[in-house]
Amino acid sequence: MSRQSVQTRSFNYPPPRPVYSSRTIYPSFLSLQDTLKLQLSCAWRGLLEAFRWDLVVSTVTSDSEIRSNVFKSLLLNSLSLTSIYAFDLLLQPLVRDKQKWLHRNVGWFYKTLWLLPVVGISLYLNSSWCSLIAKRTFVLQHGNRAANQQPVSYTGMLTMLATSVYRFVMVFTSVVISFALGTIPVVGPLAGFVFLCWVDAYYCFEFIWIARSMSLAKRVRHLEERWAYYFAFGLPSAALCMWGSSLANAAIFALMFPAYIIMAMHAHPVPLDPYNPLPPASSISSAHSNTEEMIRHPSPFIPIRVPIFGIVIWLNDWIVRIISVGGGGRGGARSVGKGRTMSDGFEKAEEGIELDAFAGRSGRGGGVERRKVD
Repeated sequence: MSRQSVQTRSFNYPPPRPVYSSRTIYPSFLSLQDTLKLQLSCAWRGLLEAFRWDLVVSTVTSDSEIRSNVFKSLLLNSLSLTSIYAFDLLLQPLVRDKQKWLHRNVGWFYKTLWLLPVVGISLYLNSSWCSLIAKRTFVLQHGNRAANQQPVSYTGMLTMLATSVYRFVMVFTSVVISFALGTIPVVGPLAGFVFLCWVDAYYCFEFIWIARSMSLAKRVRHLEERWAYYFAFGLPSAALCMWGSSLANAAIFALMFPAYIIMAMHAHPVPLDPYNPLPPASSISSAHSNTEEMIRHPSPFIPIRVPIFGIVIWLNDWIVRIISVGGGGRGGARSVGKGRTMSDGFEKAEEGIELDAFAGRSGRGGGVERRKVD
């Protein structure tokens, strides 16, 4: 190698880095007024999409499988509502001031022997029918490729069991928190109602999120970053379920649930990007414009993400820790977003990994890698 080539290589420095000014590096924010208008427009979009009964009618009438499951759900939940109001409006006034033991306890017998079994069975069957409605609606939208599923195996059965347990825990903790918020003086009833709007919206969209393979952390984050839209979407169903007794409200929600699942399947939550919520410009002034200058974050005075399910996840985290200690598992904590933690065991329990690993330890020993089956 010649001396001249060595000198040339020694002076072959990389090109200098581009120098950015402080103004271009500093993030751009929308004004408080524009951010408020943006969140109100998202809420209005959610409210409009929660009244798309035309989509419900067209979907139900166009497919026999959906129509059959909706009819069964309507029939059984109507029986539950009739049983509830028959007691509240007919039986209870007749025996209210009676002194005989049978008259005084007829309400307890009616609830124990008839009302609670009917409502419990209807809620259980309604959940399975709603799953079929959601799957069929998803297939109609995205084609038969969406219906390809893994064959049911031992792991798949454990996954379905774990998912059912997970859903029960989420429903239970959400209902408990809703009732607890209602007991707070002055602001409690309003806070409980607002929280119930988000809970209703979550369960309406849960089927499509699972179909898109979104984990629990992604589902919660997706809702919390679009809090205005999902609050408005859950507002009508929550408003319908606040006038009667607890059993009547549960039966009314189960009655309306299939319709709102269909609406959620056709909905388009906004904003698409909560951290850059403005829609793309219709025209680009320059083909070489800087992308960073086009990003405008919402006003820092209005939160992008509201920790709606923070208490729910905290309670579930403790439940999973208790289960993990009882089953001999080792729970960990995993970061979800900034300043939020979610039990790794909780999300594994949803996916069937915790139960499957426990079964593997008891039956065949540990150390076997499991395949996730949705």
